[in-house]
Amino acid sequence: MYDEFFKLRLAQLRTLKGVSARDMSLSLGQNPGYINNIETGKALPSMSAFFYICDFLDITPQEFFDSSNETPETIRNTVSDLKQLSPDQLQNVASIIKGLIR
Repeated sequence: MYDEFFKLRLAQLRTLKGVSARDMSLSLGQNPGYINNIETGKALPSMSAFFYICDFLDITPQEFFDSSNETPETIRNTVSDLKQLSPDQLQNVASIIKGLIR
C-alpha cells in the first residue's frame, strides 16, 4: 500500500517540479535510473535518500505524505505570505477563497 503511494507521489511531485526522472537522479548524485527505479516500484530510497529527495523537491517529509496537498510548495509559500497580512487583510483573503470554493 505505501509502496504504491510512494512511487505515485514521487512521480506527481517530480512532474510538478518539471524535471525528468533522469535529471533528478543525477542531481541527487545517483545513477541515471535511480528515480525511475523508485517510480516503477523496483526500489525504495533509504531514509537519508528520502530526505535528499524532499530537499530536491523543496518540500518537507510531512508534505510528501500529505496526499490532499497537490502543490505543497505553493501552499507553504502562500501560508507564509498570509502570515504577513493584517487581520483585516486576512479576512478579505478568506472571503475571496470561500467565494472561489463555492
